[in-house]
Amino acid sequence: MEKFIISTAALALAITVCSCQSSAKEDKKPAANNKGQALKVDAYVVSPRKLSQDIEVPGSLAAYEEVELHTEAAGRVTGVYFKEGSFVQQGALLIKLYDGDLVAQLQKLQVQLKSAEQTADRYAALLKINGVSQQEYDLNVLAVNNIKADIDITKTSITKTSLRAPFSGKMGITTIAPGAYLSPTTAVATLRKVSQLKLQFMVPEKYISSMKPGSTVQFRIENNPKTFLAKISATENTVASDSRSLTVKAIVENPSSQLLAGVFAKVQIPLSENNDALMIPTQAVIPQTRDKKVLAVRNGIASLETVTTGIRDSANVEITSGLKAGDTVLITGLLATKPGTKVALNQVFNK
Repeated sequence: MEKFIISTAALALAITVCSCQSSAKEDKKPAANNKGQALKVDAYVVSPRKLSQDIEVPGSLAAYEEVELHTEAAGRVTGVYFKEGSFVQQGALLIKLYDGDLVAQLQKLQVQLKSAEQTADRYAALLKINGVSQQEYDLNVLAVNNIKADIDITKTSITKTSLRAPFSGKMGITTIAPGAYLSPTTAVATLRKVSQLKLQFMVPEKYISSMKPGSTVQFRIENNPKTFLAKISATENTVASDSRSLTVKAIVENPSSQLLAGVFAKVQIPLSENNDALMIPTQAVIPQTRDKKVLAVRNGIASLETVTTGIRDSANVEITSGLKAGDTVLITGLLATKPGTKVALNQVFNK
């Protein structure tokens, strides 16, 4: 009975071993069949393209010229000669103060001047025949000159009763009306030159070399799809210690006045341009501890290549070394593909 049990166990063990060996052979058979098949993948053909390196910084628009208007003299307003929000030309009369007393004083001085000049002429004739002394004649000439000086002072005082536009621009809002009493500290309105605007922004110090007067920058404003241009006119003479940034001022031509002073702007600064940049999709790059690699296709075989990357955008990265134009890199099947693996290109992209 014991011999029968042992024989049965031995037979079962032999059957199990044979089954395992048969299974192992069956497992090896598909691997042998797949050895010559190529892995289907998608690829990208490297080709030169234009690449611009830009940065975007915040900025603000300001009037090219802006001044808060005040009268030079104190007095009662007799006339307001501008409309709020209107354009005025340089030299245009804006505000007139009462000057009746000054005009009367000027007329009085002009009468005195005429009489003094007549007296001086008579003394000049008498001086030629020694009818008067030189001192008497000089005193009359001095009186004439004093009256002329008083006339000039009075005319200047009359001029100060008129407020005129110092430059051509657009008037702001005012609360002044005829009859109001103004002092030199009273603000009449704000005058802004809006045919040109100033764009002011700051750039990090590593980009200072690109901020040269005469170069052009682009900017956009909210709720306007249009891109505007500005020409750099000046830069600050020092870098701000707190932000390590340089203040830059650019001039914006605004003949149609579609841009308003004070609005926020997004300034796009072109730093460099490369017409032969090699760009590949970001997913083609395999980051590693020390470097970055891509799987390139060489004669139908996958090859692992070390590359150096440069500028990135939302979907692509620049390759500065490790690849050349015309090379093909894999963009799918990166985990399943090993160096030396045969690959079959399913789809090939080049843009």
